Amino acid sequence: LAVKDPTAVERANLLNMAKLSIKGLIESALSFGRTLDSDYPPLQQFFVVMEHCLKHGLKVRKSFLSYNKTIWGPLELVEKLYPEAEEIAASVRDLPGLKTPLGRARAWLRLALMQKKMADYLRCLIIQRDLLSEFYEYHALMMEEEGAVIVGLLVGLNVIDANLCVKGEDLDSQVGVIDFSVYLKSDDDIGGKERDVQIAAILDQKNYVEELNRQLNSTVSSLHARVDSLEKSNTKLIEELAIAKNNIIKLQEENHQLRSENTLILMKTQHHLEATKVDVEAELQTYKHSRQGLDEMYSEARRQLREESQLRQDMENELVVQVSMKHEIELAMKLLEKDIHEKQDTLIGLRQQLDEVKAINVEMYQKLQVKLLQTKQEREM
Repeated sequence: LAVKDPTAVERANLLNMAKLSIKGLIESALSFGRTLDSDYPPLQQFFVVMEHCLKHGLKVRKSFLSYNKTIWGPLELVEKLYPEAEEIAASVRDLPGLKTPLGRARAWLRLALMQKKMADYLRCLIIQRDLLSEFYEYHALMMEEEGAVIVGLLVGLNVIDANLCVKGEDLDSQVGVIDFSVYLKSDDDIGGKERDVQIAAILDQKNYVEELNRQLNSTVSSLHARVDSLEKSNTKLIEELAIAKNNIIKLQEENHQLRSENTLILMKTQHHLEATKVDVEAELQTYKHSRQGLDEMYSEARRQLREESQLRQDMENELVVQVSMKHEIELAMKLLEKDIHEKQDTLIGLRQQLDEVKAINVEMYQKLQVKLLQTKQEREM
């Protein structure tokens, strides 16, 4: 026997469930004889079946914290393809009680049914299969002929008047499980073939729950990996901060050393000038007391005076050089202080970034705890 494609079996099962749900909803609504509200069981089952049909073959999208599969993405695309759908999309976004994309998608389906435009909206969506390929796999129900058949069946819902209160209803936490007991009743018009289809749908639902559990396990693993990477990056930032502190200490030591050398140079220059002044005064006193050999002494004195003048000029030049070196050193000190201030600002920025990373780590840890709690609750459920 040829092995059937499991995706084709899933599409056929979903199509049969959609047929049963839409047929039962229309028949019960016509016999009911008045406007339907949110508590009407066949209407609730219809929305659950539509949700499963739209979820079939939906691609897994990686978000910041986990992997998710939501039908709000393709439904939100309708307003770009059908201008009349902009009002319903805006209404869904403005609803105050909705927190999840799945809740917004459920509200969108209810508003579309009340407008009697659901078939039109989904028809313009399945026509643009190149855009749908961003959200669905190639074997998804919305990408195959079964999706067009379901859209055609939805036209029959235009005979139903629905008055649904979307505002204030908890659409985020509703559990979309198909109640097969409604379709497994022993009626005369239901044959054995339809019973087999429904049993196959139940098995598909069980497989879907198992696959969801596997995806949740992979999500937890990815969260653990992300926490490890954040801890490593935090350790790296602490090491870089320690290196920056060591560089600042080295720069402060160099600054102190340069100040000490500057003070020592000034002291040596002053001492040299004082010694030179004392020598000149001593030579002048000796010249005054010795009058002998005036001509020779005079020439000798003039010679010595020239030498001393040259020496004084040299000393003055050296003093100018020292003064200019002092100014250059002061300028270098100012530049060094400016560099130190800039590095201190950089250190402050690094500390702020470290605080932000710590805050992100705390937030990520809290979100991880919440996600683990949700995963545990989902596993228990």
